Amino acid sequence: MSEDFYDALGVSRDASEEEIQEAYREMAREYHPDVSDDPDAEEKFKKAKKAKEVLTDDEKRRMYDQMGHERFEQAEKRGATDGDRGGMGGTGGQGNPFGGVGGMNDIFDQFFGGGGRDRNAPRQGQDLRTRMTVSLEAAYEGITRDFSLTRPEGCPDCDGAGHPPDADSQTCPECNGQGQTTRVQQTPLGRVQQTQTCRRCEGDGILYEETCDTCGGDGRVQREATLQVDVPAGIEDGQTLRMSGEGAPGENNGPNGDLLIEVRVEPHPDFERDGDDLRFDAAVSFPQAVFGDTIEVPTLDGDVEMELDAGTQSGETFRLQGKGMPRLRGRGHGDLYVTVQVVTPSDLNEEQREALQAFAEAGGEEVDVDEGFFEKITGSF
Repeated sequence: MSEDFYDALGVSRDASEEEIQEAYREMAREYHPDVSDDPDAEEKFKKAKKAKEVLTDDEKRRMYDQMGHERFEQAEKRGATDGDRGGMGGTGGQGNPFGGVGGMNDIFDQFFGGGGRDRNAPRQGQDLRTRMTVSLEAAYEGITRDFSLTRPEGCPDCDGAGHPPDADSQTCPECNGQGQTTRVQQTPLGRVQQTQTCRRCEGDGILYEETCDTCGGDGRVQREATLQVDVPAGIEDGQTLRMSGEGAPGENNGPNGDLLIEVRVEPHPDFERDGDDLRFDAAVSFPQAVFGDTIEVPTLDGDVEMELDAGTQSGETFRLQGKGMPRLRGRGHGDLYVTVQVVTPSDLNEEQREALQAFAEAGGEEVDVDEGFFEKITGSF
């Protein structure tokens, strides 16, 4: 049984692309045939290179995880791993040559070299993802934030080539410098010719005698970058910002990918957010609730005054229009909902007790102060 690609690189099955690339670079430094004395160095290096090729390709890795090592290699021999395909007789095919995942297009991809894709053509780099945490105040105002992340960049020593500029080279004996190999295959449509990218030179047509010491032949290095991002006012928890061109470098002079930043908004000790609206609990005294009052209510833009109606009940909610979060794209603000909580005092002086006792008796209630006046008055509400 062939060695599992994850085992070949010594990484876990949930390893990130960066971890896979780093593991490959370590293997390349140790087992590259030009620098290693290990008698099995060439075979180990080939396995590591093949494992890296599959596990850093999102689509191939997905298929590899689903199919397992043996089935994946069998499918690859049939040319059925270039894209989202199950192969001849694979899942969904049921023996019908046109019944696979991609139908007729997939069949022609398998027979004629993966739809004519040129491995040496410019390709955009992968998108990268990171996360940023901001306060509710920052989400209210909008901020410009500096942050750092580690990301792949083109190797500065070899300019992304993977080998020293003066490295000796030779024509790839596998493809005779063409970058592609051709084989004849018997299919339900008859004998067809299939062209594939040469796996030995990875489509370059050239093999280099040396590998770049800095990047281990990968053409990339991990570096820390400091970027500046504008967080717009009104951003919500979980929303994603996109920074174009700040992702992984492209291949063959292709454009960089993008950087996707997931924004997490921290919970606030006073306000609860509900979309563009905010909610706040305001504590008021019993006399304020009975007689009404003007109270100060905090907002994210400073304190405001709110009129409390006479006879306000505990749990009653008031709406302060336009005092919530700003809406994205400049369409005004949400509202602030203030829920009143009437606070019952726990300590009363004699004068307060007598006044409240008189208040209760005036309402026709019999009050036993020894049993706790406020327990009774609260129960009556």
